[in-house]
Amino acid sequence: MRRCSLTITPCRTRLLLLLPIAVAAAAFSPTVHALRHHLPTGNATCLPRERDALLEFKRGITSDPLGVLASWQQGGQHDVDNDCCRWGGVRCNSITGHVLELRLPSKTYGTMLAGQISPSLLSLYHLEYLDLSWNNLTGHMPEFLGHLSNLRYLNLSGVPFSGKVPPQLGNLSKLHFLDISSPYLDTSGVGGGSLRSTDISWLTHLPLRHLKMRGVIISGAVDWARVVNMIPSLRVLDLSSCNLRNTNQSLPYLNLTNLEVLDLSENYMRHPIHSCWFWNLTRLKNLELRETHLYGQFPDALGRMTSLQVLNLLFRYDDGGIEPNNTYGRLEIMEANMTNLCNLESLNLRCRNIDTDITELFERLPQCSSNKLKELQLGFNKLTGMLPTCIGQWRSIRILDLSNNNLTGQLPPEIGRLNNLIELDLWSNNLNGVINHEHLAGLQSLKMTDLSDNSFKIVVDPEWLPPFRLQYGIFESCEMGPLFPAWLKSQVDILVLDISSAGIFDMLPNWFCTTFKKASMIRISKNGINGTLPRNLEDLTSLFELSLDSNQLTGQIPQFPRMLEFLDVSENSLSGPLPSNFGTHNLQHIIMFSNLISGHIPWSVCEQKNLYTLNLGNNSLEGEFPQCIETRNVIVLKVNNNMLSGKFPSFLKRCTDLRAMDLAWNQFSGQLPMWIGDFVDLEIVRLSHNMFSDSIPATITKLRSLSHLNLAYNNISGALPHHLSNLTGMKRLFDDGMVGLGLNMPVFTKGQERSYQIEGADMVSIDLSSNFFTGKIPEEITYLDAVVNLNLSRNYITGNILDKIGVMHSLESLDLSKNKLDGEIPSTLSNLTFLSYMDLSYNNLTGQVPSGEQLDTLYAQHPLMYDGNAGLCGLPLPHNCSDNGESSHDKQKINEDDSKAVSFYFGLSTGFMAGLWVVFCVILFKKSWRVAYFRLLDKVYGKIYVFAVVTWAHWED
Repeated sequence: MRRCSLTITPCRTRLLLLLPIAVAAAAFSPTVHALRHHLPTGNATCLPRERDALLEFKRGITSDPLGVLASWQQGGQHDVDNDCCRWGGVRCNSITGHVLELRLPSKTYGTMLAGQISPSLLSLYHLEYLDLSWNNLTGHMPEFLGHLSNLRYLNLSGVPFSGKVPPQLGNLSKLHFLDISSPYLDTSGVGGGSLRSTDISWLTHLPLRHLKMRGVIISGAVDWARVVNMIPSLRVLDLSSCNLRNTNQSLPYLNLTNLEVLDLSENYMRHPIHSCWFWNLTRLKNLELRETHLYGQFPDALGRMTSLQVLNLLFRYDDGGIEPNNTYGRLEIMEANMTNLCNLESLNLRCRNIDTDITELFERLPQCSSNKLKELQLGFNKLTGMLPTCIGQWRSIRILDLSNNNLTGQLPPEIGRLNNLIELDLWSNNLNGVINHEHLAGLQSLKMTDLSDNSFKIVVDPEWLPPFRLQYGIFESCEMGPLFPAWLKSQVDILVLDISSAGIFDMLPNWFCTTFKKASMIRISKNGINGTLPRNLEDLTSLFELSLDSNQLTGQIPQFPRMLEFLDVSENSLSGPLPSNFGTHNLQHIIMFSNLISGHIPWSVCEQKNLYTLNLGNNSLEGEFPQCIETRNVIVLKVNNNMLSGKFPSFLKRCTDLRAMDLAWNQFSGQLPMWIGDFVDLEIVRLSHNMFSDSIPATITKLRSLSHLNLAYNNISGALPHHLSNLTGMKRLFDDGMVGLGLNMPVFTKGQERSYQIEGADMVSIDLSSNFFTGKIPEEITYLDAVVNLNLSRNYITGNILDKIGVMHSLESLDLSKNKLDGEIPSTLSNLTFLSYMDLSYNNLTGQVPSGEQLDTLYAQHPLMYDGNAGLCGLPLPHNCSDNGESSHDKQKINEDDSKAVSFYFGLSTGFMAGLWVVFCVILFKKSWRVAYFRLLDKVYGKIYVFAVVTWAHWED
C-alpha cells in the first residue's frame, strides 16, 4: 500500500492556525457589536440589585402626575413586570442586563416628577446616560452623582436645585455632555439662579463636548474664560445668564478650535465688543450675544469667521421690553468686514442704536450669502432712507424685521419675490404709498406681518385671493377701507388680527365668526363699523381679546365667547341690558363706557373671580351695585355717569390691589368707610357729584400712592384731614406712579372741566369743592409739592391762606373761592411760577393785594379773582388803599395824631366841667362867697346894660 504524505509549508501552517480564530471571531462579532451599541441581540434581564436601586429611587418620588413610573413594580420571581429593563425610561445592556440609561425628562409644566434623587443610583455602576431634566427635584445637587464614573451624558437642566454645584462632578472622567442649567432667572433676564459656583476649575478634568450652565451664577469665577479654554473638546458652550461681567480676558492662545456654538447672552458686559477674546474662533457657527451691553465697532476678525451662520446681538429693556435708543448698546458696523460671511443664515442686531442709511447697510452685508440668509433682524435702530430694490435678492430669507426705525418712502415691489418669507415686520416707520397685488403675489409662505404705524394704503381687487394664509396680521393705521377687506375671508388660520384705525366704514361681514373661529385676538378699534354685533359671537371659542371700541355699533350686546378675557366695546351706541352671561368666568377686563346701556348690573358679574378692570361709565345703569362675594382682584373700577344708588360698594373691601376708583355722577350715599385706607396702591379716587355725607375718614391719609382725589359736590362736612404729608404719591420725590393704566379722567381745573390722561404724576389733583368743610386749611397740605390742581372752593373754611403755600411749586390752578377765609393774601403766591389760574373771590380777605409779574398777569386774564373781598385794596384793584393817595404808613400816622387831639380836647372839657362844679358848690354852701358873687354879677350886669343903651342911642342918631 502506498502511504500518502502531506507537505505543509510555513505559510499554510499559519493559515491553519488562524482559521479557528477567524471562525470564532466571525461567530462572536455580532455579540461584540451588540455590546458596543447596546443592540437587543440577547434576552438578559436586569440584575436584582439594580432593580432594587430603581425601586428605591421611585420611593423618593412624591408626585408622578402622568404615571411615568407606573410600570416600576415589584413582581414575583417570574413576573414580566419584575424585569426593570422593560420599565418606562429604563434601558439595559441586552447581554449583561446592566442598566445603561435612565431617561425621565419632563416635557411640559404639570407633568413633572417631584421629590428627591435617591443615593440608590450609586448601585447603577454601569449607568452611562442620566436625564432628569425639568423635574421638580428639590434640595441641593447631590454630590454622589460624581461617583457614577461611567456617565457620558448628564442632563439636570431645569431642576430647581439650590446651593453650590458640587465639584465632585469633576470625577466623571468619561462625561461628554453636561447640562445643569437653572430654571430660575431674575426679572431682568440676567442670571439669577439658585445654583452657584465660585470655582469651576473641576471642569478641566472632563472631556466635554457640550457644556450648558445657563442661569448658574459663576460671577465669582473670575478666570472662567481661562478654564473653558482648557477644554479643547468643547463644541457647544452655553454660559448665558451666569452673571459674567466681561469677556475681555487676555488668553495667550485659544484651545477651543472645535467650538461651534457659543452662547454668552444675558450677561452684563458693558465694554467694547472688539475686546472680546472669542473673535478668533474661526469654526464658530452660532454666536449668541443678546442682551450683553456690548458696544462699539466690530473687529476686523469678524471677517475671518467664515463658518458663522448665526450672529445674535439683540438688546432689550431689563423688564423684557425693547429699549429703542439704548446708548450703551450702540454698534458701529460700517467699517466691519462682513463680506466674507458667506454662510451667514441669521443676523440679529435689534436695538443696537445703529445709525446709518439702510442702503449702505445692505451693501455691507455679504452678497455671497444671499441664498443662505434666513433671518435678518434690524429692528429698533436708527436706520434711515428708502428700502432698496436689492431686497428682492434675499430669496431664502424667512424673517425680515426692520421695525421701529426711521425708514421712509414706498415699499418696493421686489419684496414680492421673497417667496420663502414667513415673517415681515415693518412696524413703526415712516413708510407710505400703496401696497397692491404686485407686493403680495409672491409671498406664499407669509404667516406673520406687522405693517402698523406707517401710512400704507392697501388696494387690492375685491375678488383677489391671497397666496398666503396669515396667522398674525397687524395692519393698524393702514388704510384698508371704506369696505371691510373682502380678502380677509380666506384667512381662516388667523390667530391675531388688528385692523384698527384702518378707515373702514362698513358692517361686520356675515362670515366674520366663521372665518376667524381660530382667532385669539381681534382688534377693529377706531373705525366706522356700524350695524349690530354678530349674534353668533359665542362661536369664537378661541377668542381671548375683542376690541371694537370707538365705532358706530348699535343694538344689544349678544352673549360673549366663553374664553373671552378682554372686551372693549366702549364709545359706541350699544343699548339695552347687559347680556345674561356678563359674568363669564374668564372675563378679566370689561370696558363698555360711553354707550347707551341700561338696566341693572347683573349679579353674574360677581362670578368673576379674576376680574381686574370694570369700566361701565357714561351709560344709563341704575340700581345698587351688586355685592360681589368672590370678586377680589379688581384694579380699576369705573361706573361714573350712571344712576347707581346705595351705599359705598362693600365688596371693594376685599380688593386690596385697587388702583383706580371712579363712582362720580351717581346717587351713592352714606359715609365713606374707614377701610378705604387699606388700599395702599390706590392712585385715583373720584367720588364727586354723589350724596356722600359725614366727615372724611382719617384713614384716607394712609393712601400713600394717591395722586388724584376728587370728592367735589357731596355733603361731606367736618374739618379737612390732617397728616396729609403721608400722601407721598402727591410729592415730587414719589417715583412709583401709575404705569400702564393711562385712564382718561375729567378734571375741573382752571375754571373749566378738561379731560386728562392720568398717568402717574401728570395730573396730581385735590378737589374737595362744594361740600360743607369747616375749620382751617391744614398746614401739611403745603408738603404736597407735586399737586397741580388744588380746589377747596364753595365750603365754609376759615382762617388765613397759608403763607407756606408758595412752596407748592407745581401748582397750576388754585381755587379757594366762596369760603370764609380772612387775613391778608400771602406774598409767597408770587413764587408759583407755573400758576395760570387763581380764584380767591368771595371770602373775607383784607389788606393790600400782593404784587408780582405772575399775579399781575393772572389778574389780567381773570379780573374777577378778587371779587367779594371788601377789605382788599391796592393795585391791580381799581381802588387804592387811601383816598389822598398817601401811603398806608402816612395814613396810620395821621390816624394816630387825630386820636391824640381828640384825647386832649376830651381831657380839657372834662377838667373845665369839674372846676365849674367846684365853684358852684362853694357859692352854694358859703354865704360870704355867695354875696360877693351876686354883687359882682349885678355890677357886670349894670355895665353891660349902660353900654347897650348908649350904643343903641348912638345908632338911632
